[in-house]
Amino acid sequence: MEKLGKKPNSKNLDLNNCGLSAADVTELASLLPFLPELEELSLSWNGCLGGTLKALTVHLHHVNLLKVLRLNNCRLTAEDVISLGEAFEIVSQLEELDLSWNSNIGGKLSLLTKKLQKGCKLKCLKITDCNLTAKDGESLAEILNVIPNLEVLDLSINKNIGCSMKVIAQDLKNVPGLKELNLHMCGLKQDSLQGLDTALQHLAELRKLDISCNREIGGGFKDSTAHLASLKNLEVLDLHQCCVTEEDMTVLSQVIPLLSSLQELNLSSNKNVGLSSDPLLGRLRFLPKLRSVTISNCGLGEESLSSLAEAALHLPELEILDLSWNKCVGGNLKLLLGALKLATEIQVLRLSSCNLVAEDLALLTSLRQDGHLARLQKLDLSYNDNISDEGWAVFCQGVGAFKELSELDVSLRPSSCRDCGPWFRELLAALTQLPALAELGMQRWVLSGSQRKQMEGFNQDNKRNIRFDC
Repeated sequence: MEKLGKKPNSKNLDLNNCGLSAADVTELASLLPFLPELEELSLSWNGCLGGTLKALTVHLHHVNLLKVLRLNNCRLTAEDVISLGEAFEIVSQLEELDLSWNSNIGGKLSLLTKKLQKGCKLKCLKITDCNLTAKDGESLAEILNVIPNLEVLDLSINKNIGCSMKVIAQDLKNVPGLKELNLHMCGLKQDSLQGLDTALQHLAELRKLDISCNREIGGGFKDSTAHLASLKNLEVLDLHQCCVTEEDMTVLSQVIPLLSSLQELNLSSNKNVGLSSDPLLGRLRFLPKLRSVTISNCGLGEESLSSLAEAALHLPELEILDLSWNKCVGGNLKLLLGALKLATEIQVLRLSSCNLVAEDLALLTSLRQDGHLARLQKLDLSYNDNISDEGWAVFCQGVGAFKELSELDVSLRPSSCRDCGPWFRELLAALTQLPALAELGMQRWVLSGSQRKQMEGFNQDNKRNIRFDC
């Protein structure tokens, strides 16, 4: 462990991203008899592990208390999957298995699943981006009845598994304690959504549902939300980039406000939200536990923004607000004035590519000077090329009041290039007043020789370690 720069721990062996070789795996296997209390073993991000797993798994009987095994991005082979399956009979206490980012698992999952014994204690199964096939989906469905304690199932970024989603959904009733279901970018279609909705009636404990980046489910919500509203414990709902239609939005406007425990809502990159969002955004007031509202790139208009502003007055726990890529925000940030005054918990404000003007930046700084936005940590003002040098100057003069700010981004659009004005000196002066700032994004601003020299010497002169992303 000292050789790898790690601290020894008899219960947690973390060899994540250590560049392990086949010889290292053999050496690790020889150490297992001396680690009878081992509960967590992480070998993730060691690409040379592929093809060598058997040398390790045959010794896992020495660590029969093992609860967590992480093997993501290890280039596992079919032989490794077989060895892992055989090991399941030994590590009967295993609760978490992470096989993510091993593309060779695709088409071979049954080599593992058929070894799972009834009553398996597995609580967390992550198989992200493993090139899973429809056949793998069927194999997964078959084992749901032998892992009744499953709480987390992550199948994200497996584009071909959507074809078997109906089969998987039918067997989700066997894992009634499921708390997280991640189906991000799984190639789901409208019929998959219908099957999933039927399954939701059996998942009363569900806390997180992610079905984002499944474009072909758009238009299916109007017929597939009968049981969504029953998820009284749901805290996170991610529907970004799902091509929701206006009809979908009409239904979602009725259902989402009924999710009384909801804390995070992501509807980003659904352009039709802007066409019919007023009812939904206005009804967010019925979700007082909301901490994160992400509606970037939704084609919002002034009326939508006004509805959101009014609803936000009733969201006392709001911590994250992302309105990026909604052009209507520019010049209209004042509509959110009341909400931002009451948002005492807000930590992240993203206004990238919102057509902001100098007046909007002045509003932000005046809010802080009046004692609001005191907990703001991340502020994204990137891709707002219309702001004048005078606007940036006013902002730089007041930004020093954001004492907890850790990240600030004022980058220009990729197609832009602009000389950095005299406000740059004021920005550097303000940075001395921001003790928490760790990263400043200034991409595509052209600094003069003297300005660049000032920036390069800033950290040394002020004994700071700010990362300037220029």
